[in-house]
Amino acid sequence: MRLFALYFAQYAKVRLEYKADFFIAFFSSMAATVLGFGFVLVLFTKIPKLQDWSFYEILFLYGFSLIPLGFFNVVSWNLYQFGDLYIIQGKFDRLLLRPVDTLFQVLFEKFRLESLQEVITGIFVVVVAVERLNVPWPAVDYLWFILMVASGALIYLAVFLMLTAVSFWFEDRVGIVPPVFNMLTFGRYPLTIYNVFIQFMLSWIIPFGFASFYPTTHFLGRDTFNIYFYLVPVVAASFFILALFVWNRGVENYSSTGS
Repeated sequence: MRLFALYFAQYAKVRLEYKADFFIAFFSSMAATVLGFGFVLVLFTKIPKLQDWSFYEILFLYGFSLIPLGFFNVVSWNLYQFGDLYIIQGKFDRLLLRPVDTLFQVLFEKFRLESLQEVITGIFVVVVAVERLNVPWPAVDYLWFILMVASGALIYLAVFLMLTAVSFWFEDRVGIVPPVFNMLTFGRYPLTIYNVFIQFMLSWIIPFGFASFYPTTHFLGRDTFNIYFYLVPVVAASFFILALFVWNRGVENYSSTGS
């Protein structure tokens, strides 16, 4: 934790040296988030419900999905550029020379600080939706909420870590992360509105449904999905262990480009 704190403090210090650049990035990120909510608002001016989901239930789901995604986005910067920066340009050699785990260095060398707005916005929207829906919120649900957010962030990290690790075997500047990244929006709406194939894929192959949809069903009192809700931490732990295995095999397979 101390090393993480040092990495974070050092990067934040450097990033905030260029305040204009930081605030441009922050407001651009905020604008994208607002546009997403704008789409939901426009959608519900046309229809009273999305299947049997009301406006505020969708708002709760959308807001919740932003929280684990925001935490993931803060540490995911290098995953998107890994193939280009670390494999093709050979920067991974430098990581191997340091007495610190390579994955730790890749994740925490850079932080996308502006993505913290997603976490704050998500919490605000969830609070508003809970008040409007008037759903019961026992004390234990605060603990469940924290666990679900942590599990969701871990699921996003596991999925993109596995995709990033593919660069150890197939050298490519872009990699296969961008197409899957575009699928994140699927998790912001109820899985039940998709066909069976999409539901299966988002549950058991690329489990974005376990990062956002299934956690929210518990808080919204949709007991049909209870078994999936309790599986969320298990799915998160399983995929993260698998991701670590793939990453470690990739590191063993790594050969320097010599550049």
